[in-house]
Amino acid sequence: MGTGRLGAPMEHHGRAAATSDSSAREPAPRGPDGRRREPLRRRASSASAPAVGASASADSVRRERPCSYSGATSVSRQRVESLRKKRPLFPWFGLDIGGTLVKLVYFEPKDITAEEEEEEVESLKSIRKYLTSNVAYGSTGIRDVHLELKDLTLCGRKALNRVFRKADVRVLAAPATCPQIGDLQLCKLDELDCLVKGILYIDSVGFNGRSQCYYFENPADSEKCQKLPFDLKNPYPLLLVNIGSGVSILAVYSKDNYKRVTGTSLGGGTFFGLCCLLTGCTTFEEALEMASRGDSTKVDKLVRDIYGGDYERFGLPGWAVASSFGNMMSKEKREAVSKEDLARATLITITNNIGSIARMCALNENINQVIFVGNFLRINTIAMRLLAYALDYWSKGQLKALFSEHEGYFGAVGALLELLKIP
Repeated sequence: MGTGRLGAPMEHHGRAAATSDSSAREPAPRGPDGRRREPLRRRASSASAPAVGASASADSVRRERPCSYSGATSVSRQRVESLRKKRPLFPWFGLDIGGTLVKLVYFEPKDITAEEEEEEVESLKSIRKYLTSNVAYGSTGIRDVHLELKDLTLCGRKALNRVFRKADVRVLAAPATCPQIGDLQLCKLDELDCLVKGILYIDSVGFNGRSQCYYFENPADSEKCQKLPFDLKNPYPLLLVNIGSGVSILAVYSKDNYKRVTGTSLGGGTFFGLCCLLTGCTTFEEALEMASRGDSTKVDKLVRDIYGGDYERFGLPGWAVASSFGNMMSKEKREAVSKEDLARATLITITNNIGSIARMCALNENINQVIFVGNFLRINTIAMRLLAYALDYWSKGQLKALFSEHEGYFGAVGALLELLKIP
């Protein structure tokens, strides 16, 4: 995962700032030629604002339209109202920069006014248009249309909440201070705070009338396996397993009380990286597609390969993996396996390791609700069903593996909520 969460702009620079009531009422002073002159409107500024030169000041001159309230005074009134309500100007979005993917949540208001549109500087209008008029961005950017939340209300505004992701991330280091990119002010936030806040909020609003949370019934049986909704009405305590490039495991006791129990460096990034090395695949989707056609038992050494069957004394079934990639010590077996078998074994190895650590954490923390999130689980039914079966089998039915429709977007959602100061 990334080193922080970035919120949307708390303030942008480039539109006229509010003027006082007295200056709005008083007539404009006359020049030497006897004509009235419109006063210059000063731009909004802050400590992080770029310097505003004479040409910029000239651009900020506003002229009232006859018989209209859409001029500078109306814009100023709207700005004052927004600030009074402690609500940032549009656009609103939360950004989650991870080790593999960038995730973005964008709040698109359905009731945006003409005055609010006027407040946006041109660069922010371009961002809004670019996000909403496309479903693909470059070679790896995707808008997950099926995950959009309809008729969501934030700060009294109804909107469509859109979600985006982009692969091939190149992040050298997180900035120590809040960076500014042109007219855009980014606010650095805590990763895990945003993750917890995001998942609790999204579960509370649901998913367009459906449940956000779900589980698998009969996960080991391909014919009988069912994906069923789960009501997370009593979420605490909750073990939250976030599987991104690496893995963090949190014990959540309330919305303000949680701790990071442990984690592992063997996560989604490990699976994809090893698949690239072993199979030559180039995308996560390709790695999963190859894994779906493979047979991991040709790669892994099982309990039955060692004991001839089950190890009944200690309750170990013959199908359990005794040694991941254990069969690859044999040259003969190495030559017999396919790339698909290697991809499948890699997926099983990473998933089993995560499930084992999660189960031990749940036992130590005395928690029986375990929810797995993160983009490793995106379109990854094999891993989800394996986690569901493993937790149920090894805990003798005491632990249930839960999953969420929005998988890897909770950090970005939490960043958006932090921007709007929503508890």
